[in-house]
Amino acid sequence: MSLINDDLAPTPEAARTWKLGHFTALWIGMAVCIPTYTMASGLIDQGMSWRQALACVALGNVIVLLPMILNAHAGTRYGIPFPVFARASFGVAGANVPAVLRALVACGWFGIQTWLGGQALWQLLVALLPSAEAPLTSAAFKGAIGIHPGELLGFAVFWLINLHFILKGTESIKFLETWAAPFLLVMGLVLLGWAYARAGGFGPMLSQPSRIPEGQFLGVFAPGLTAMVGFWATLSLNIPDFTRYARSQRDQAIGQALGLPATMVLFSFIGVAVTSATPIIFGGSSSGIR
Repeated sequence: MSLINDDLAPTPEAARTWKLGHFTALWIGMAVCIPTYTMASGLIDQGMSWRQALACVALGNVIVLLPMILNAHAGTRYGIPFPVFARASFGVAGANVPAVLRALVACGWFGIQTWLGGQALWQLLVALLPSAEAPLTSAAFKGAIGIHPGELLGFAVFWLINLHFILKGTESIKFLETWAAPFLLVMGLVLLGWAYARAGGFGPMLSQPSRIPEGQFLGVFAPGLTAMVGFWATLSLNIPDFTRYARSQRDQAIGQALGLPATMVLFSFIGVAVTSATPIIFGGSSSGIR
């Protein structure tokens, strides 16, 4: 039948193994990424102080958390994924529309993250093995497709790593996030400590006041808040894809509440603080982030 297959069928009780800690780890793993790292700096560039920027990040993620937990309820109760859940509001045939739109957005998000991850792998290779840079750098190749072979290699390797976990399924993602979450938090704090120690503080960004003219704060805050909500808006709809594996409503609700807003605020602060300290450590100007 076209209306059901192994991926769309309700998750059996035996497969509902995700506990509170797994959902917390899931959100830590997803929130610790380069877009989060640059998020608050973008708001500061619009004129906010670092405190106003972090408050905007926090409020946006609390707002998006509410529909996320509500939509997650159906996944946990019935064990159904988002394409099935969408049939209640869009109809059996109509549910294909949001499912495809969600997939298109996911393609863009996956492409951006894979490019950033590939760049990180390439730079890591150059740092560990400087002799690899020359043979993997070709001006002619870059002129043809926009990136040189080393960047393409990093992209391909990172893509293959992601593909491995996609093919292995949700249990492999649970395993990965459970182990990655504490590592990501520790490394983020190590980076923060390194920047503070090397710069003798966090630099000028944390001392500058808001540059938004009096009476115009809402004009900057409102679109910034919309952007913060939109950051996870897609996943707030298709969260049943994960919560269908939850052991209980308590596990998914508290796990998400613990993992999402706090991690987004913490990693955004790390991004602001380390970026602010960078010109002091390496020299140069912070004008790009003002």
